[in-house]
Amino acid sequence: MDNRPKKTNSRSLFYRISAWLHLWLGLITGIIMVIVCVTACIWVFQDEITAYMLEPETRVSYQEKPVLSPAQLQQIVNEKFPGKKVSYASYQQGRAIYLGLGEGRRGGTSLRINPYTGEIISVKERKEGEVDFFRFILNGHRFLWLPYEIGRPIVNYSTLIFVITLISGIVLWWPKKWNKSTREKSFTIKWKGTFKRVNYDLHNVLGFYSLFIVFAIACTGMVYGIEWFSKGLYWTTSGGNTLPGFVRHESDSLQLGKNYTPQQAMDIAWNKVLAKHPDAKGFYYNFPDTSRPKATINITIYPSVGKYYNNVSYAFDQHTVKEMPKHEVYGARFEDASFGVKLRKMNYDIHVGSILGLPGKVIAFFAALIGASLPITGFIIWIGKKKKGRKKGKKVSVKERPLTSMEMRDLLNSEKNSKRSIPKSYKPVLTIRKME
Repeated sequence: MDNRPKKTNSRSLFYRISAWLHLWLGLITGIIMVIVCVTACIWVFQDEITAYMLEPETRVSYQEKPVLSPAQLQQIVNEKFPGKKVSYASYQQGRAIYLGLGEGRRGGTSLRINPYTGEIISVKERKEGEVDFFRFILNGHRFLWLPYEIGRPIVNYSTLIFVITLISGIVLWWPKKWNKSTREKSFTIKWKGTFKRVNYDLHNVLGFYSLFIVFAIACTGMVYGIEWFSKGLYWTTSGGNTLPGFVRHESDSLQLGKNYTPQQAMDIAWNKVLAKHPDAKGFYYNFPDTSRPKATINITIYPSVGKYYNNVSYAFDQHTVKEMPKHEVYGARFEDASFGVKLRKMNYDIHVGSILGLPGKVIAFFAALIGASLPITGFIIWIGKKKKGRKKGKKVSVKERPLTSMEMRDLLNSEKNSKRSIPKSYKPVLTIRKME
């Protein structure tokens, strides 16, 4: 019988609960978060990769002249693609205009047009359901390439669980005592250590350094997918205000055909917006959907290149070009907004790091990369502990046998060299220990 006293766990109950949550929640969502984080790394630089690698021909130098109006774009399509319906247009300074033809954004023909000359740079045909590289990456990021109604909740709540593991991780990271040794273990990676030590440091140290950035990226992601979280975050950051719901504006269908043609209405709305934002660096607008008399004209202006937080959106009646009321949050001017509204408008830019420009994207890229590595390094730590536990649990059998003549000769020689005498009572046997 083993009479040795059992070791007592000196850690607090809170620590042990955090360790249990960190382990099992991490194992449950590990693979999902690796996919989400790796696709995030790629998506962060989708504008730069597209402009410089995938579609370099779409880069267009800025010129001190107005870009093409909606009516001019419509005329180009009528000449080159008669019978095609213009759906929407988007533009960023330094790039070609992206013009979508057909119904919505799920398929059809897309054009890249020089915003100053009207030259058609490229034409792409896309079948229903067909996606390009970055749409494929985004689909994996948002719903794991599964059916949307299945994959989206899995990603959303796996992200929530990931946030819990981040919080429990900081509890496990925090040293019991702060001294020189614990500071070195907590803040530095021992690159010359064993594989197990380096792997542990990659999980522990990099996890700490990236914690707040990964936490911010995860929380801003949940804003898009978990309604109660989105409303709760706005309520908290706005001082108890309720997030207003979306109001779908409708055009006055009784005015159909009484005032303007769709092309005239589009240009009038465009000129109204342009007069308010002559220095805009980008835009997105949809052409009037004549098959739906109640559909509206929607125009969004981007005052900064590569940033979306300070955008201003407008909606107009497609028959009278009357401006519709703006949404209290998403339609508010950033400069005049409260803290809660500003934070909500900055949500996407925080999520992808563009809030700090290119350096912010680089930071977001490495944070997402570390986020992808944490489930992997954590799994390796867990496997190592399991193997160590199995070894400790094995019994050791001891067997003895007489020494052979050769082994006896080696023993006598070693005794002469070390000037030690072997006791006469010594029984020359070889002890064999075996793990069972």
